[in-house]
Amino acid sequence: MGAVAIEQPVKAARSSKVRVRDGVATAVRISRQVFGATRERSVLVSLVLVAVLVASSIGVVVSAHKNRELFNTLSQLQDERDLYQREWSQLLLEQSALSAHGRVEQLAAERFGMVVPGREDIVLVPMVAPVNQK
Repeated sequence: MGAVAIEQPVKAARSSKVRVRDGVATAVRISRQVFGATRERSVLVSLVLVAVLVASSIGVVVSAHKNRELFNTLSQLQDERDLYQREWSQLLLEQSALSAHGRVEQLAAERFGMVVPGREDIVLVPMVAPVNQK
């Protein structure tokens, strides 16, 4: 076994109380100097300018954040618009294909047995002008 050295206890409690008391006294002295300096006009103007600067900086940050949010929303809406535009184009093509005269004629013949009338089967009806009643 090795030798064990016994140390004398250090009076840390008393020295820390003195340090705390000195620290508090220094803080009070500095705060009196600061508050005393704020009574001067140039220091007050500087403090007001610093407050305006901080408020302006916060405004810039908020504005930039809102701008980014709005830009993201705009991008999403443009993507959605493009999707709807593609869908609309597809629907127009489908409508064009379904309403083609050849297809309509073919469906009419298949489903309803309809045929295109010949010249001899077409009758023109004269147009009669409406009679005005007085």
